[in-house]
Amino acid sequence: MDKFAKMALLADFYGPLLTEKQRNVWDLHYQQDLSLSEIAEVEEISRQAVHDLLKRTERILLEYEEKLGLVDRFLLEREKLQAIQSLMESFKESDFASTEGKEICSLARQRIAELLESVNL
Repeated sequence: MDKFAKMALLADFYGPLLTEKQRNVWDLHYQQDLSLSEIAEVEEISRQAVHDLLKRTERILLEYEEKLGLVDRFLLEREKLQAIQSLMESFKESDFASTEGKEICSLARQRIAELLESVNL
């Protein structure tokens, strides 16, 4: 995963723990793709202050992840679900001797698909 995607996930998980100013500058830079100079103008602070705030915010997000591990756990669980989905998709109708078995497999496939849809950010 590239750095930008990792930072986006960290912000999704831990963004509410940031201050309003940190969230705002983070959003302007990473979501709205404003340059440091543009953010400095909007926030009425120096370009260096924007740079420092972004670096500090990045460090804070990484520290939260180091302590709580929510993003890594999320990625691991999504990977496990994708592996299960692949196994489920390999079943054929002829693999089941009963209608009940077919229905159970179909229901399991549906629930796994719903879970994967809910964890794909």
